[in-house]
This record gives sequence, C-alpha cells and structure tokens, in this order.
Amino acid sequence: MAYTGRLAVVTGGGSGMGQAWARRLAGSGASVVLLDVNTEGMAATASGFENIHTETIDITDSDAVRQVFREIEANHGAVDRVINAAAIMPFGRLVDEDPKVTNKVMSVNYGGLANVATAALPPMLERGYGDFISFSSMTGIIPGLLMGAYASSKAAVQHYSEILYHENRDSGLRFCCVCPPAVATPLWRQAEATIVPKLPSKGETLTPDEVIADVERCLEAGKPFSYPGKQTKFGVLMRRLFPGLIWKASHDAEGF
Repeated sequence: MAYTGRLAVVTGGGSGMGQAWARRLAGSGASVVLLDVNTEGMAATASGFENIHTETIDITDSDAVRQVFREIEANHGAVDRVINAAAIMPFGRLVDEDPKVTNKVMSVNYGGLANVATAALPPMLERGYGDFISFSSMTGIIPGLLMGAYASSKAAVQHYSEILYHENRDSGLRFCCVCPPAVATPLWRQAEATIVPKLPSKGETLTPDEVIADVERCLEAGKPFSYPGKQTKFGVLMRRLFPGLIWKASHDAEGF
C-alpha cells in the first residue's frame, strides 16, 4: 500500500468504497475519521476498530465541513490522506427526473468534493505532504443515456480534480482522481432502485479492492488519474477517437 501516513479522512465511510478503504487503512494501523450522513453505516464500518472514528455530517454544508476538519486536526492531529468517496447515483431520463434530484446529485458528488478540498487542503499544503483522492467514474468520461445527472456530476469532478492537481503539482502532495467502471458496492444497488442503463451493466464490474490497488499504484507513480479495470483505458481511447460509436452503442442498447 502506498499510504504510510497516520490519519486519513474518508467521506462516504458508511458504505461501499469508503467503508472498504477505511477498514483497509485501519487494519494497517492508521487512524481513520469517517464523514457521512449514514450514522448506522459508519458504526458498522468502525465495528472492531478502535482507530476508526465517526462524524455524522452532510458534506453539502460547506460551513459544517470546514468546522469538522478544524476539529479533526485539533482532536486527532494532522490529516495526511483524504478520500472523497461520498456519492449518490440515481438514474433516469433527464426531462423526467425531478430537478431537485438532479441538483442534489451535483451538490453531493461535485459540491461535496469542493467543500472537502477547500477545508482539508490548506493545512495539508502548508505542511507539504499528504494524499488527496477524488472519485469520478467512467460515466464522467463516457456519458450515456439515462445517466445524465450522475455522469454530469462525475465529469465536473474530473475537471475539478485535474485543475486542482495542476494548481498544486509542486506542493509535495499526491493527487489522484479515480475513474472506475461499475463497482460491486451499495452505490450500484442504489442505481438499480431507479433504472439500470443497459450499456454499463454489460461491462466489467470491479471489486473495491481492485479499485483501491490501482489508485495506490497511481499515487506511487505520480499519476493524477487512475483508470482501473481491463476495459477502462480502452473506453477512454474510444471516447476520444470514436465518440459517435459510443453513442450508437448506447442507443442500440437502450432501444431509443
């Protein structure tokens, strides 16, 4: 594992990628602070670990996020890794989706990242070390039918993360934005509760451990983007060179 620090903060730590990564870090001896609205889920993540701490918080509240990072630094010490795993993923046709839902997806997936970055990074940049990891998605690179809100939020995450890296590339910090395909977590089951686009469901599904391993490799190599999975890099290339074929495949899969 690339991480050798002492204190990590994980958003979305009550389930899925956040839960898996938090338990892995805690198992290696690091202290971990979870941020999530899912209090019960965080309790499950922390079960069996005295070095996992929890804070129930809505990451769309910038003031609350800023305050909790102040408290973490005061109570637990210097944060040297931040993992932005919090996300929501409802699917559906854009014109049929309640705009409150569409805006909430952007507020959590993109706005939450911006809130965490501006709260966590200043002291990390002052110290000149640490890891900052954000979660985008293959849908942020390859948009598809019925995924409009989620894909748009993840495209925003990618642009934000790329600019953030370049603005701070000589700071001593390591930045990585991971863009996985479908991952076997409760987030994907959240999508299944609405509607499942046929095209991404036909692709590969990774385990959380596979995603984590690829991010750790990218951090070690100084790469700002992680594209885990056998199909992912090919998908990035196809989107760049043959966008029309990508859209044709999506229309053929959905039948409209």
